[in-house]
Amino acid sequence: MQITIDSPDATISCPVNLAAPRAKMVVANWKMFGNLALCRESLPRLSAAVIDSVELVVCPPAPYLGEVGRLAGRSGVHYGAGEVAGESVHLGAKELESRSRVHYGAQDVADVTHGARTGEWSADMLAELGCRYAIVGHSERRDRHRECNQTVAVKAAMCIAAGVIPIVCVGELMSDRESGQTEAVLAEQLNAILPLMEKNAMFVLAYEPVWAIGTGLAATPEMAQDVHAFLRHQLATFSPTWAESVTILYGGSVKADNAASLFAMPDIDGGLVGGASLNVDDLLTIYRAANI
Repeated sequence: MQITIDSPDATISCPVNLAAPRAKMVVANWKMFGNLALCRESLPRLSAAVIDSVELVVCPPAPYLGEVGRLAGRSGVHYGAGEVAGESVHLGAKELESRSRVHYGAQDVADVTHGARTGEWSADMLAELGCRYAIVGHSERRDRHRECNQTVAVKAAMCIAAGVIPIVCVGELMSDRESGQTEAVLAEQLNAILPLMEKNAMFVLAYEPVWAIGTGLAATPEMAQDVHAFLRHQLATFSPTWAESVTILYGGSVKADNAASLFAMPDIDGGLVGGASLNVDDLLTIYRAANI
């Protein structure tokens, strides 16, 4: 079954708390890198470093979601000694919340609830595993898998219906920036998900200047702030209160040596971190920089 972003079936399992201050957050997107050794080295160190004022989310490749969940102590399915497949113990939400403060999420999700979709997984499956987040609309998915704005919006709606918080990525190409189309491109991407605001749904935005990812080019903190301020202004045209509650992450090659200056900007609430998140020391430096 497919749920459109406007469908009444797209119920809200995680409504936003408009009275709460917007969250500071660092999301580690491992992309198609890493291994079990990285999971087992990094999760204990990350868990020990987490503080209440900044949320930390790890998004490993899909085959490692179960292991990251186990190590984070948040997996919805726990396999104990001597258990076999099919005899797992499902943990309640209260028990999960009492464990590690590291959250974890997926790098993508299907735009349907189930079906003949080899190689894909649904938001309900992620929720059953204990995933709190899922990245949707990453620039690599938009480019290599030709995902359009409507597909991204539907994936976000699928997450919300399942109680998974979508991290919705938006961003422009170098050609867009050079032609003065940055704001027009971002507005079009953002407008596709605005119906979620009518449903009082919680989501996170991540701004990815595609031209600054893995190219050696970099947006200055001021350039990034200008775009983040634009995105928040666009949200404010729909709901000023909502605009102040939405966490907006920067995802343009965040590194240990530029994180502090980026996170000092008033509308940058943290980072979506790619390559630097594979080095635990660098990720911890970036994470600590968000605590300002």
